[in-house]
Amino acid sequence: MAVEVKDSQAVLAAVRSAVERFGTSHDELIPILNEVNREIGYLPGEALDELSQLLRVSKSQLFSVASFYRMLSTKPRGKHVIQFCESAPCHVAGGREVWQAVIDILHIKEDETTSDGMWTLVTTSCLGLCSVGPVMVIDDDVYATLPATMDPEILSKYH
Repeated sequence: MAVEVKDSQAVLAAVRSAVERFGTSHDELIPILNEVNREIGYLPGEALDELSQLLRVSKSQLFSVASFYRMLSTKPRGKHVIQFCESAPCHVAGGREVWQAVIDILHIKEDETTSDGMWTLVTTSCLGLCSVGPVMVIDDDVYATLPATMDPEILSKYH
């Protein structure tokens, strides 16, 4: 099963809703992109085209911002996104072993999505939780002080 791609009307509705909520100020660019990304699951070209017109910002500038921040994506992601911290404190606390366990469980690598469209695995430089590493975030749920064996039960909570 492929990752679900929203139709044009849903994309345009999400973009217009975000702009209506946050306004057209360039100061609101990241919240707008984040809102659209959360609603659609990623930032398709069609969304960037519409935002470019509504905000009077070049599409290349929008793409630069969208590709810089790991919370945003310009390609479809799975139903659930796992963000894994790859910072030094998490690494020293056993992050490498946990990372490998997640890869072994899901059978995907960094920036890949499972064939059923359920999971996408991404790394991030820091989640700001260095004192409780290793850390990963699934959607908005934080999992800290993970054991090297990485309990597969954590993933089974998500459907």
